[in-house]
Amino acid sequence: MIVFNQANTGRVEYMLDVLGIKGFTFFEQVQGRGTNGGEPRRGTHAWPEMNSCVITIVEDEQTAPLLEAVKKLDLRNEEVGVRAFVWDIVATV
Repeated sequence: MIVFNQANTGRVEYMLDVLGIKGFTFFEQVQGRGTNGGEPRRGTHAWPEMNSCVITIVEDEQTAPLLEAVKKLDLRNEEVGVRAFVWDIVATV
């Protein structure tokens, strides 16, 4: 799962394309606040920015390159923010 400021939408989609990750589910208008000094993303007058989220299931060998790409994107502009979370998928239908 990748959570990111909407300003990074195009970059995240490009990153998935470059890595050959075809399948994902995209959520817009995701609210929250990062734990590393992140400002709230609430879509309000006080906190107008919003986040988006992408969930994708990848093979184990794709995990490290994806996390590295997310890290590089975050370092590009840490104030905008992007985070990735990984968990095991036991089964799908």
